[in-house]
Amino acid sequence: MQTPSALDRRTIWSRRVRSPAVVLLAAALLGCPASAQNGRAPDGQKAKAAPDKSAEAEASRFCANVAPSIVEARIAWQTKRLNELDAEVKERLAELEKSEASVRDWVAKRNALLSSASDDLVAIYARMDPESAARQISAMDDQMAAAILAKLKPNAAGAILNEMDADRASKLAVPLAGTTDREKKS
Repeated sequence: MQTPSALDRRTIWSRRVRSPAVVLLAAALLGCPASAQNGRAPDGQKAKAAPDKSAEAEASRFCANVAPSIVEARIAWQTKRLNELDAEVKERLAELEKSEASVRDWVAKRNALLSSASDDLVAIYARMDPESAARQISAMDDQMAAAILAKLKPNAAGAILNEMDADRASKLAVPLAGTTDREKKS
């Protein structure tokens, strides 16, 4: 036994299907996929031109007429999408090149910093009492102090930083940690 809503749906469907426009649209949709690629009917299927199948013939003609414009539209969309993707790749590549240049600059600065402190000077500070070394390193400019601390063994550098004023020690720890100005801000 069918519910009234199922009967209503079937009645509505049968009324819609009887409409000539719906029949033509359904025939076009069912007939188009095979011929939409190149505008011709497939080799295995011959167009049947029977007087009682005028809707099928009309659908086939419709598909044959619109197939080239559908193909052109698809190619245009694909070309547009490829251009968008190409632009995104170029933008990302530019960002990566900028990041690479930033890293190279940082490495060059780091190498210059490490080379500025001579090994003999580092050996002297390594043998000093951490409190005395902290007072002397605190009086130096930031680059030289960071270079000396970077060349010291971690235990010795930690002891010296522990004896320094907290603000000065944190200022010197930034180059030791290898952070850049941009990384500090974010």
